[in-house]
Amino acid sequence: MNALGKEREPFLFISDFKAEHIEVIALKDLEKHDIHYSIDENYTYKEHTHFLEKSLLSFESYKEKFSQVIEKIKSGETYILNLTQPTKIETDSSLEEIFQEANAHYKLLYKDKFVCFSPEKFIQISENRIHTFPMKGTIDAKTPNAQEKILHDTKEMAEHIMIVDLLRNDLSIVAQNVKVDKFRYITEIDAGEKKLLQVSSHISGELKHSWQDSIGDILEALLPAGSISGAPKRSTLHIIESVEGYERGFFSGVFGVFDGEEVDSGVMIRFLEKEEDGLIYKSGGGITLDSSASFEYNELEEKIYLP
Repeated sequence: MNALGKEREPFLFISDFKAEHIEVIALKDLEKHDIHYSIDENYTYKEHTHFLEKSLLSFESYKEKFSQVIEKIKSGETYILNLTQPTKIETDSSLEEIFQEANAHYKLLYKDKFVCFSPEKFIQISENRIHTFPMKGTIDAKTPNAQEKILHDTKEMAEHIMIVDLLRNDLSIVAQNVKVDKFRYITEIDAGEKKLLQVSSHISGELKHSWQDSIGDILEALLPAGSISGAPKRSTLHIIESVEGYERGFFSGVFGVFDGEEVDSGVMIRFLEKEEDGLIYKSGGGITLDSSASFEYNELEEKIYLP
């Protein structure tokens, strides 16, 4: 990535959650790979219907994992952890059809192995400024007084503050004069047959003028993404590995594009993967000491949709 950045050569990058498997492909060579992407903040919403049947793990199984996380929080090993789980699903659409029809800012179809349709930005770099937009807090838009309810929920507020603080510190590793430009604003997400409200913040900092020469170093310092891991990051990653009981793989990793001048990238949430015995949808949410197992289980289910 550093070498391509120095040459100002446009490329696509894809990283798994742990930043252990990273693919970097020059855009001029992308036709040779069975990989398709779309990054479009101003996409035109397309109406469509998809059959989607979910087979969630039992609440009892989820609650056992949830309780393990709460004990780790009480012991001081983590104070926020993004707990995710795989869900077996059935759908009448192929991964390619889902990619083509999904309404999302960030879309990626990887070799008929997985498809991602994410609303969450990771980092954007433009005019020597780096920006990140942590998304933490979700509610059904049809909930009475939904916006007021999510913005005034003390648990959601605490969770969001923790993630903003984590990402502010992360940006400070690679940038100067880091600041929170906008704190806790609402975005509306198309979630299949319904809409969700999600809470985001905007954090930015200044990069040196030759940042393109070290673009790989910048990304390496920021991965895994704090919004879908937790804090403190290192110990939280160990807990995730021991508690979740499955491999996230590329789910909750990141993908993005350097166009020769700027970077735009997204976190790979809203993620559907093909396995030998069928399709798996991976989803989850942030856990803090004030979290409710039933609420978090419902959120895990709400995030399983085809947009």
